[in-house]
Amino acid sequence: MFKQHDQQAPHDTSASHWQSSLQLDENGLLQHPQQWTPQVAQQLAEELNLDPLSDEHWTVINDMREYYQRFAVAPAIHSICHKHQQNEFWVKQLFNNSLNAWRIAGLPDPGEEARAYLNDM
Repeated sequence: MFKQHDQQAPHDTSASHWQSSLQLDENGLLQHPQQWTPQVAQQLAEELNLDPLSDEHWTVINDMREYYQRFAVAPAIHSICHKHQQNEFWVKQLFNNSLNAWRIAGLPDPGEEARAYLNDM
């Protein structure tokens, strides 16, 4: 399981240590988004029982990351669905809620209001 907050483990280069060294905040978001890689996304998906990630999952993850990099805010989920000609429940069907998509995309905490929005979508 991933560690939360600032718990430190001894230096170890094994894959299991690397996995456990990811630090999540109290909302399950990466404390250090720069740690994100596709492998981290896969591990986060496993922790959320959303493994394996399909091409559709990666489409949403990549769109969220691109939007965030461009505008520094959470994208409107319905916009991502519309862009790919999907109904408004597509992301929820893939990730159980949009906040899980945000977590797996490795994006920083969007704030309380956005988290509530993403958790309801």
